[in-house]
Amino acid sequence: MSTTVIHKNFLSKKKEIKKNISDFNTSGILFGDGKRNKIKFFDLNGVTINIKSFKIPHLINKVAYKYFRKSKARRSYEYANRLLESGIGTPKPIAYYENFSVVGLQESFYISEHLQAELTFRELVLDQDYPDHENILRQFTKFTFDLHEKGVEFLDHSPGNTLIKKSSQNQYEFFLVDLNRMIFHEVMDFDSRMKNFHRLTPKTEMLAVMSDEYAKLYHKEYDEVFSKMCFYTDDFQVKLQKKIALKKKLLFWR
Repeated sequence: MSTTVIHKNFLSKKKEIKKNISDFNTSGILFGDGKRNKIKFFDLNGVTINIKSFKIPHLINKVAYKYFRKSKARRSYEYANRLLESGIGTPKPIAYYENFSVVGLQESFYISEHLQAELTFRELVLDQDYPDHENILRQFTKFTFDLHEKGVEFLDHSPGNTLIKKSSQNQYEFFLVDLNRMIFHEVMDFDSRMKNFHRLTPKTEMLAVMSDEYAKLYHKEYDEVFSKMCFYTDDFQVKLQKKIALKKKLLFWR
């Protein structure tokens, strides 16, 4: 049994979309290393689209995604539509596809328009001399503040998951990708807002700029914002290093 849901704006391309999904393993241009989930580029009547194939889940999740939880593909599609309705940037959602066996979910795909961006947040972390660095960082902070004001907690708010496009000389647009983990709140409290920055960068100088901008927008003292943002970032970094060390010990034979 399979499910295909296509956005109303792309229903006229239903046949082509289904063919691209069925041909996923034998065609398309691979993006990235494809170690976990695979993303491929396809042409849809002159428009470049991304098809993301999610890793086949283990047995427990196969059952969970069939009976108790929405699949990552479905969540990505539904969250993308919800973000756009709220005026938040993300590549246009096109469709999602799920294939179920008797046991549970097997294959699942999320399809969206490909968005060509100049950079991601990662470039700001890796290159402190990136042109217009502080201005981009402040506008990114404003973008994140707007997410929070709209009650959006993007759980995968990490360096590679925000695409950045230059829209004019000093202005930038931001687009979220990898959308399957989000929480939508009526109101986000201060701690939740600050914790949402914890994956982005360990660099104190970047946290200082983001804290300064967020404090102005949130009408809160800079020291309080900076202290809390650093606390959650440091906590994440400590846990991350422990996780890396443990993985090295467990996989020493590789």
